[in-house]
Amino acid sequence: MDKPCEVYASKRFERQLNKLPRYIQSSIQAWVASVEEEGVRKVRLLKGYHDEPLRGKRRGERSVRLSRAYRLFYTEDEHESFLIIRILEVNKHDY
Repeated sequence: MDKPCEVYASKRFERQLNKLPRYIQSSIQAWVASVEEEGVRKVRLLKGYHDEPLRGKRRGERSVRLSRAYRLFYTEDEHESFLIIRILEVNKHDY
């Protein structure tokens, strides 16, 4: 069984949250609820989120697609009995 997860938001993410479109806010809430309920490793298997590790200067971070344009960036820290998921930011990818 997956370790339980606690999700925290960075200050940067908290400042961004209210400026995001409502449908992105809803997607974030759904992702957080899924992670807290099922564990990040099970949610990672859901193809719709396209959860992937990042490379380069963002090495150690992961991204989740909330829509075609918006991505959520987070880190994962493992502790003895649980995982801490820290949401770093959400940004809009320009195509």
